[in-house]
Amino acid sequence: MKAGQLYYVMGPSGAGKDSVLGWVREHGVAHGVLCAHRYITRPAQAGGENHVALSEEEFLLRERRGLFALTWEAHGLHYGVGSEVAHWLARGADVLVNGSRGAFGLACERFPALRPVLITASAQAIAGRLAARGREDEADIAVRLARIDAYAVPDGSMVIRNDGCLAEAGSTLLQAIRAAH
Repeated sequence: MKAGQLYYVMGPSGAGKDSVLGWVREHGVAHGVLCAHRYITRPAQAGGENHVALSEEEFLLRERRGLFALTWEAHGLHYGVGSEVAHWLARGADVLVNGSRGAFGLACERFPALRPVLITASAQAIAGRLAARGREDEADIAVRLARIDAYAVPDGSMVIRNDGCLAEAGSTLLQAIRAAH
């Protein structure tokens, strides 16, 4: 059986990664694409992505036991991708992982054949989305917007623009995955 492909999805906060991945989660199974959940030390009811909420103690216990394929910290939270991802890949499933730009190097070490995917949007769209979700104040939003231009897009990245219709961005990602086979 041919191994599946890992697609490491990253991009700035507010680009709509969670929304695009949610769309793919609903429409991609028919194409053999799975979306991995992230384990985060953020309450489930905090809004945003569909994730597995863990206390910091449980997260650290799972990390010590080797139950994550990847972990990183950002914005005062712990994030992880479960080791089940390697099992899915070994069984031929294509897997989308919502990763961090800061953890991309580690992801490349652990999954050398991964394909990077950058989801991005205009600064105006990102600022509007960040303001609408209400987790950052104006100063925090300005800092996040400044980070967008400072990030160098990894070579070979699929770049998905998410400025308009969510279905358009999601179907563009699915088409790029199908074309890669």
